[in-house]
Amino acid sequence: MTEHLPAILLATLNLLAVWLLMAAPVGVRTVFARVKLAADAERIWQAISPRGESAAWHHATLSSMPVPGAPDLVEQSLTALDRHGAPVRRVLEVKDESTDESRRTLDIRVVEDSTLDVAFWTNFHERITLQDDNGDAVTLTVARTDRYRGLALLLLRHFALRRELKALERWLATGVSSPQRFGFEHPAFQVVLAVLSTLILWPFFGLSKTGLLLSVLLTVVIVLHEFGHMLAYRAFGHSSTRMIFVPLLGGVAIGGRPYNSLFEVASCALMGAGMSAFLVPAVVAFHQSSQTVFANAAVLFFLLILGAFNLLNLLPMNRFDGGQVLRQVFPGPVSLTAGSFLVTVIILTVGWRIGVPYFALVAALAVFALLSLMGHRGIKPRHRLVEMSPAQRLMSGLGLYAALALHGYAVIYATDRLVS
Repeated sequence: MTEHLPAILLATLNLLAVWLLMAAPVGVRTVFARVKLAADAERIWQAISPRGESAAWHHATLSSMPVPGAPDLVEQSLTALDRHGAPVRRVLEVKDESTDESRRTLDIRVVEDSTLDVAFWTNFHERITLQDDNGDAVTLTVARTDRYRGLALLLLRHFALRRELKALERWLATGVSSPQRFGFEHPAFQVVLAVLSTLILWPFFGLSKTGLLLSVLLTVVIVLHEFGHMLAYRAFGHSSTRMIFVPLLGGVAIGGRPYNSLFEVASCALMGAGMSAFLVPAVVAFHQSSQTVFANAAVLFFLLILGAFNLLNLLPMNRFDGGQVLRQVFPGPVSLTAGSFLVTVIILTVGWRIGVPYFALVAALAVFALLSLMGHRGIKPRHRLVEMSPAQRLMSGLGLYAALALHGYAVIYATDRLVS
């Protein structure tokens, strides 16, 4: 039991983090920010009001125009792309609740979106207040309220609001709005996060040279996994892709637009483990030809981590890659249950084959079952995605089980030789 404790602890923390970020019932929360601006109040008002003359000041907004015949509605066109590569269009209901010239208030709701189903915006509500402090300064207060499940979107909106207010300050000072050159998503900052993640993971493997090697190898495996997702995005025509490193949790690959088809969803989810699976035969061949003891051990550790990490990602849970692929390949509840059961059996068999204790396997099975109960409430698109053809369904299914087989073999191959 003792030798498995670090791995069990790390897996438990990862699963807990996934639950907190993606499924925890956070409820109705408000993202709030306030800033004092040394600028003319009317100029600020014309920028923050969607009906204002400078409403398209932000670099992410192409246009913001009143809807003819509907005085409370404004249609905005954004630089973000829809599933066909066209700018996202969004219609806002804007109510001016100003009491006087010194205190102006806007109440904003989203009533239409060219990409997302309007149900996504049901609980969203934005309130903007501009307070003129006797000519000395202007206080801008923005409050965005919504119902959240998981902390991820809440945190994203928190940082996005503050970034937007910083951009407004720069625009008021320079007349120009442009993306930050060195922001959270900048490659250099992501390298720093990758190094930080490696150092955080090190104690789980033991504060030794071997522990550091294992931590570095896990970081490399995460990068390879996310790179596979990014390659798939590019293959489906995404104009841009990026990876965000989340210390302890791993990484997230982000495409340049929403999905267009179910086959695209399955392929982009599968290619994280799929690309790594292509490496397994080559790494095994290299190990068999290597003559250096240290190189042999490092290669086996790499195979073990590569296989174990990707097997975990292929678990049939809603928030994991395996769950995403299974939902597209098996559309019916009976077939989905059967496909998920087979995936679980394969992974548990690998665990039994390498000597994981029975109680640990039973506990893992219980955890998988509980996590599978986390209802999938993904962001619903406005229009139904293009269905998969039978050939695409067969290809995705075979790819999933081939990836399972190769990564299972990698774990067994490495474990047999490390314990011998």
